[in-house]
Order: sequence, then structure tokens, then C-alpha cells
Amino acid sequence: MHTLLVVLLVIVSIALIGVVLLQSGKSAGLSGAISGGAEQLFGKQKARGLDLVLHRVTIVLSVLFFVLTIAVTYFEL
Repeated sequence: MHTLLVVLLVIVSIALIGVVLLQSGKSAGLSGAISGGAEQLFGKQKARGLDLVLHRVTIVLSVLFFVLTIAVTYFEL
């Protein structure tokens, strides 16, 4: 059981890294973080298309990552 959970954790980790790297950047570098970061953070811009799908997949994979991490530590005994 422990080995299966570790293998699933590795697969989810690699998938999560890949999905995060596929997402487009939200700021214009350091100058965007200083001057216009608050507008983008609190603005009403919604993700559309592929960005929305990647955002939702990131949320699902991150929740799965944390659940698997807790399960691996629980079944390690």
C-alpha cells in the first residue's frame, strides 16, 4: 500500500510541475509587481479557455498532492 501511494505521489508531483509550467505568467516582471500588481490581484479579470482549464487542473492536483502526502505518512508505519 505504501509503495502504491508513493508511486501515485510521484506521478501527481510531476503532473503538478508540468501544469504549473504550462500556465501563462500573470505579471510583467519586477516592474509589474511593483506598479500594477495590486490591480491585477484585485481586478475582475477571469481566466478563459486553456488558462481556466489549467487553473482548475492545478487546484485538483494540489489537493490530491496534499491528500496523498498525508496518506503516505499515515501508512508509513
